[in-house]
Amino acid sequence: MELVLAMDLKHNLVVHGKSGHRDTYKPLDWGCSPTADPVGFVRTIAPKNIYIADLDRIEGTGSHDKVVRECARNVRACYVDRGCRSPDDLLGGYHIRNIIGTETCGDDLAQYGGGFLSLDMKGGRVIPSGRDPVDFLKRANGWKFEGCIILNIGAVGTGTGMNKETLETMRAAYHRQLFWGGGVGTVADLTMLKDSGFDGVIIATALHHGKIPLAWIRRGRVC
Repeated sequence: MELVLAMDLKHNLVVHGKSGHRDTYKPLDWGCSPTADPVGFVRTIAPKNIYIADLDRIEGTGSHDKVVRECARNVRACYVDRGCRSPDDLLGGYHIRNIIGTETCGDDLAQYGGGFLSLDMKGGRVIPSGRDPVDFLKRANGWKFEGCIILNIGAVGTGTGMNKETLETMRAAYHRQLFWGGGVGTVADLTMLKDSGFDGVIIATALHHGKIPLAWIRRGRVC
């Protein structure tokens, strides 16, 4: 199972947040890196794979495209959510894999010809539509995405874990690659996701708190 380090970018810094309350996010200058400079952060931690959420672009206040491309040169795969609102917003560059998030992408998901879909979820519902995530995943099989990330935004930074039955139901609903992000707090959580058939996991807080080995994020897989 693939292991991916999450990085939220805001005002040219890596920030750490909780439960999607973005106005409270602070620079992540603790944990595994002494610097919140994005490129320095990546070079210090040396992850195999990264997930970048460009919060400024998602919220329409700026862009980190140059920084994202530089970070991507230092990893095998860089999954990036830059708030795509149409296929014209997809970012090109070495090692970059675009993410199209339900928070911003609009209703016509059939217009996208690739990349990863991000099912952005709060309170157990897809945002902003409020749809049931399992029904949404079943419909997503008919779109052209390479895979899907279930991002439980409400659980980000909390380490609250997840429900095995829910994971297995979601896995059964979708037939391509499926990743999980949000609420992962321990190695046991990773084992649950792996046993449920997930192909990848996005983590941050658990790594910085020493709950998941740094060596695993550097190898890019659960060992």
